[in-house]
Amino acid sequence: MGHRQRDCHRRLFRPLLCALLVAFPLLPAPAASANDGPGVSVQVAQLLEEVSKATATYERGLQASVAERARVDQLQWQLADRRREMRRMHDKLGAVARAQYRSGGNLAPTLELMFAADPDELLRGQRMYAKATATVNRLLEEAREAERLTSVAEEKAREAWYRLDARTAELARIKRGIETKLDAARWSLQAQADRSAASGQCSGAVPLPQTEFPEGSAWVTPVQRYTLSAGFDSAGTRWANRHTGQDFAVGIGSPVRSIGAGRVVSVSCGGGFGMQIVVQHNDGWYSQYAHLASVTVDQGDRVRTGQWLGQAGTTGNSTGPHLHFEVRLTPDFGSAVDPVSWLRNRGVWL
Repeated sequence: MGHRQRDCHRRLFRPLLCALLVAFPLLPAPAASANDGPGVSVQVAQLLEEVSKATATYERGLQASVAERARVDQLQWQLADRRREMRRMHDKLGAVARAQYRSGGNLAPTLELMFAADPDELLRGQRMYAKATATVNRLLEEAREAERLTSVAEEKAREAWYRLDARTAELARIKRGIETKLDAARWSLQAQADRSAASGQCSGAVPLPQTEFPEGSAWVTPVQRYTLSAGFDSAGTRWANRHTGQDFAVGIGSPVRSIGAGRVVSVSCGGGFGMQIVVQHNDGWYSQYAHLASVTVDQGDRVRTGQWLGQAGTTGNSTGPHLHFEVRLTPDFGSAVDPVSWLRNRGVWL
């Protein structure tokens, strides 16, 4: 893509530059990319799906890595507890030994019995000492075994964490690679759309594979993942009067869907709205979808709720990728109502 084209897509003065490029036919038209044509629309849709799946896989890997790191920390705490327990056992055994020494425990048992004032009491003391020593020794052995097992578990968990961390880094690299391909495909699609908008001739519907539709809903949002930008009736230097719809900030190529069942009454290119579609719904209302980069339906087609109509872009009077969406009383400009309130009254909250 040439510098003028990229400026045409990305800078705030894009509409003026595009208008100049169209107004002077002696200027060379942008060269067609090898990726242009119907295939680029499908490529963008496929790459969007791949990015979505790669992101979900990456997030799962990241969560698993964090969970394994927490497990390592927990085992380290357990190991520290075992070692503190070992020190307590050693201290107890040392205290018993010192007490025995102070009570004459260094004498041979026979001499102790010969000189003891109360041999029975002495025997009882020795038995208690032996029992205490055996108990402490047993506890020490149990603590050593617990420490060994905890240490082994900690090492295994640490190794698992290292593997997960490396896998997560690899997933992040793969995700970045797909996103780079997607970015290139998006601008190729937009270049194709700009040529159609400049000529005033849409290139025709490019069907995209869509396997899922919203179930049990009569009405849906026009895009699934978005950030709301300019609202209805807001003021701005880019509009002659007031803003006539609701803008959704989305990436180029994002699927744009019909908010409800109905029939496509117009598909057009050129003008301020660029590439746009108008749908008449079964209740008589109309919805408009503007600044598209591609269309997936033709005039006269029947559409279902949630069916893809096209892909978002930045054709026409647009400073960046977004969907301009309107709800109208008629198919024509000038009859729009607030789409946010209109959708809210039908159970769809933006």
